[in-house]
Amino acid sequence: MASREILTGVYSVGAIDWDRRLFDELIPLPDGTTYNSYLIKGSEKTALIDTVDPTKEHVLVDNLKELGINDIDYIVSNHAEQDHSGTIPKMLELFPEARVVTNPKCKGLLIEFLLIPESKFMTVDDGENLSLGDKTLEFIYAPWVHWPETMLTYLKEKNILFPCDLFGSHLATSELYASDEAKVYESAKRYYAEIMMPFRNSIKRHLERIDNLDIEIIAPSHGPIHDRPEFILEAYKEWVSEEVKNEVLIPYVSMHGSTEKMVSYLIDALMERDIIVKPFNLTRTDIGELAMALVDVATIVIASPTVLVGPHPSVVYATYLANALGPKVKFASIIGSYGWGGKMLEQITGMLGNLKVEIIEPVIVKGYPREEDFRSLDRLADEILKKHKKIII
Repeated sequence: MASREILTGVYSVGAIDWDRRLFDELIPLPDGTTYNSYLIKGSEKTALIDTVDPTKEHVLVDNLKELGINDIDYIVSNHAEQDHSGTIPKMLELFPEARVVTNPKCKGLLIEFLLIPESKFMTVDDGENLSLGDKTLEFIYAPWVHWPETMLTYLKEKNILFPCDLFGSHLATSELYASDEAKVYESAKRYYAEIMMPFRNSIKRHLERIDNLDIEIIAPSHGPIHDRPEFILEAYKEWVSEEVKNEVLIPYVSMHGSTEKMVSYLIDALMERDIIVKPFNLTRTDIGELAMALVDVATIVIASPTVLVGPHPSVVYATYLANALGPKVKFASIIGSYGWGGKMLEQITGMLGNLKVEIIEPVIVKGYPREEDFRSLDRLADEILKKHKKIII
């Protein structure tokens, strides 16, 4: 990835990772990612905003050489996670006079993660300014986006916000700007769902705070730059709001056809009631797509057979994920089957404690569903429609 000028004296110097397919050994990356780093040349001082993942260290080094950079005065670390901070030691090796500029909490983490000497740091307060001569950086504390030490950096004279992970997307692209907004929206929503959604209440507060800034460009640390910032700002405002859609998410597994028959019947019943249904067969599902679907849905219906005495392991994982991500879903129910007994229903219900949902009466059958069981599924569909009408339709 070659260095590219964004505005006079402001450059993108990061790296594209076309082939990475898993992040944190957890998050699927169907479209790769980028590690964005930005160089700001002032009339007196030069600052580097974040670095890159250590696997792409050579790209950042080459980009700085291409620009003829011999001195860097400040290395701003907005976030301690290693895909942004991991190349700071190399930068300090190349530019030994540079100071790492960050907040006290981030400083502590960087010392622990990267063994950077304390003498290399310069800590800044919330709202503090740092002059580069003809350019000024303002630092904005943004804890729990998505770590406790995150901060944002605002280039005042150019109206550029460098928010690190906030407003980002895992999307490897050679385009500097978010020109394909449909594709970027999908990638950004997936990124929000997988990483940011558990912190949506914190994000909501930070959105209100930056609303006072004059922002013309948002330059995140993953994905393309937003030169039409209202696009991503409006998307985030919708995602963190309490508004849900007339949709039902059904993550399911079926071992011998019984649960699948129930899911199929419930899908038709909900569609007949003009409710959008999003089924996910967990044996084939990209878990990132499931997370994306959780952003907007009003109701989740978890469908599982009984394995020994509990839910199928894939259902356990999906339920744990939904509970951890903390979406704004309003209602939940459980359907499924068992053979001789078990505690599938109790175990799934017990895993939903983080979700502030109303539980709609589950439908659990013994063996293959019979006519009365399908009638129970009709009643479940009726109840979901009734609940949705109260808050959406």
